[in-house]
Amino acid sequence: MTLTKRTLDALTYDILGAVIEVHKCLGPGLLESIYHKCLAKEFSLQKLSYLSEYAVPVTYKGLDIQTNLRCDFLVENAIIIELKAVESLTPIFDAQLFTYMKLLEKLKGILVNFNVENIFKQGQKTLVNEQFRMLPDV
Repeated sequence: MTLTKRTLDALTYDILGAVIEVHKCLGPGLLESIYHKCLAKEFSLQKLSYLSEYAVPVTYKGLDIQTNLRCDFLVENAIIIELKAVESLTPIFDAQLFTYMKLLEKLKGILVNFNVENIFKQGQKTLVNEQFRMLPDV
């Protein structure tokens, strides 16, 4: 896939469609791990390529640091998805996703909170970095 704003936005649309489908079927109030398994199934049904519990490498001053840091999903090797099932999203979750984006050198991430009544209005937040802003539109 050639990375452009349009291709990443189209992929975002597909991902959010999968998220909405899972939320529509399950609703709020379950554990994050349940939403994770169901979203993986939905990605498969929609033929979206993804890696689950993808290892995030950490390098400090040239040294590879062994960690158990993992993002929930890397979809189409382009967009990071971080899932939550919490009362409300806080700024630390944005920071977590931005850090994953930096460490994995990805331009876009989606933060999803399944513990809301309306997933589209309250339960998702798309984050982009400066490299995304420099991409061509088409």
